[in-house]
Amino acid sequence: MFNKETLFGDIFGGLTAAVVALPLALAFGVQSGMGAIAGLYGAIALGILAAIFGGTKTQISGPTGPMVVVSAAVIAGEIAIYGSLEAAFGTIIATFVLAGIFQILMGVSGIGKYIRYMPYPVVSGFMSGIGLIIIALQIFPFFGLKSPSDVVEILTSLGNIVGHVNTQAALLALATIAIIYLFPRVTKKVPSALVALVGLTIISVLFEMNVPIIGDIPKGFPDIHIDTLLAMDWHHPMNMVVPALTLAALASIDSLLTSVVADNKTKTKHNSNKELIGQGFGNVVAGLIGGLPGAGATVRTVVNIDSGGRTQLSGIIHGVTLLIILLGAGAYAKLIPIPVLAGILITVGIGIVDYKGLKHIMHVPKSEALIMVIVLILTTFVDLLQAVAVGMVMASILFMKSMSDIAENKASAILIEEETGEVMNLKEKDGDRSQQVYVQSFYGPIFFGFASHFTELITKLPKVNIVVFRLEEVPYIDQSGMYAIEDAVLALEKRGIEVYFVGMPKQVEDMLRNIKLIPDLVNESELFSDFQEFKISLNKEYSIQK
Repeated sequence: MFNKETLFGDIFGGLTAAVVALPLALAFGVQSGMGAIAGLYGAIALGILAAIFGGTKTQISGPTGPMVVVSAAVIAGEIAIYGSLEAAFGTIIATFVLAGIFQILMGVSGIGKYIRYMPYPVVSGFMSGIGLIIIALQIFPFFGLKSPSDVVEILTSLGNIVGHVNTQAALLALATIAIIYLFPRVTKKVPSALVALVGLTIISVLFEMNVPIIGDIPKGFPDIHIDTLLAMDWHHPMNMVVPALTLAALASIDSLLTSVVADNKTKTKHNSNKELIGQGFGNVVAGLIGGLPGAGATVRTVVNIDSGGRTQLSGIIHGVTLLIILLGAGAYAKLIPIPVLAGILITVGIGIVDYKGLKHIMHVPKSEALIMVIVLILTTFVDLLQAVAVGMVMASILFMKSMSDIAENKASAILIEEETGEVMNLKEKDGDRSQQVYVQSFYGPIFFGFASHFTELITKLPKVNIVVFRLEEVPYIDQSGMYAIEDAVLALEKRGIEVYFVGMPKQVEDMLRNIKLIPDLVNESELFSDFQEFKISLNKEYSIQK
């Protein structure tokens, strides 16, 4: 972990990442409903522990936009049940701890490698929806007002803003956005969000502006709330399981996508399962100290790498720096205006929206565009987990249809003369009966999406004596495909037709042997490694006249 060659870069990268993380952690804490300190606690615990135990050397972890949206929904839901944050606190942190445990289990079970199968339209629609939620939740704080917690309620309540605008708050929020976008033109060495946070807080204090502020922040090290967990009501644990699974899945996706970005920039290779274990451990501890759960943060990770960070030490320094700030700057942090944090979060939301996906929406297949739009709408107005679930189901069905279409279009049944290009007249050597041979070729997987068409192909075969199944181009078969083959062989043999298999791949053969379809129904003598071997066998049994 400690490398003299990268030590200076790790120190500078970690310090720079901490400076970028500070305003975001405070803003995310406020947006969550648990207060700024919860964001800072989460950034410290996750930042240090995920760096130590994770599988991506340059990853900077902490509360992120997608995670805070889900966390805020969990917190709001529990407060609605229990009546106050204090009463719901035990259930909230138990959910966060459980999410971390689920992440650890995902890492231990090796599920991390499957995250890469998330279709782009689902990710795009989800991220854009998250961005819109973050922006919507800051509309009221932008004007110095308390915001409803639901996007639909926000949109239906916009008329209430008129006549209640806090002009000073709106000016601070506008100034924040302007600084964040314009200050990098002056210099990129100092994070513009930090400039806005510190500079506008000072202005707010000097001019005694009448705007809402963060308020008191607890001093010293955070408490460990094990007693709270032990004393809480565990009679309805399932109420925590679904939100915890949602947080765990989202944190895993968010972290591993950031790991891929880090790999691309550093030309390294992360360990997905180890990363999930590290992130899970960090989220468990974050929950125990009353902090927000989080994930690998793309912007902070990129800042760390660009500033020289190359090992886990940079992530540890980032977390320790935030801890030092917590211990020494709490008295000043309480003066930060809420509109400034709103301005910061609006720029975060704008940055999360997937503009590339939206720009190309008219140029991608209509089915993929539809998935992206549906996921975006469901994410924004319904539920994040349902949005991803619906998107994955739609994407899977459309993918299976595409694979089935390819297999159906390529599958062909032709006479052996057409297959070989030779005029072949087969007669039994010990008789005068002529034989007709049909070759049924398959391309692509034989799975449940193709099984019904497979059966249809067999029923449409003309009156022949021999059918050859060519399977060289079949990479995979599932249970439905196996039973389709079994039904086909039984149906053909019932019609007095001999069936042979040519070029059966190992996966297909293993599946058929596992259920004893070979040799109970398909004899070893009916299997041939290639078509030439089958033709040689025909020569032994039949007189082939060309």
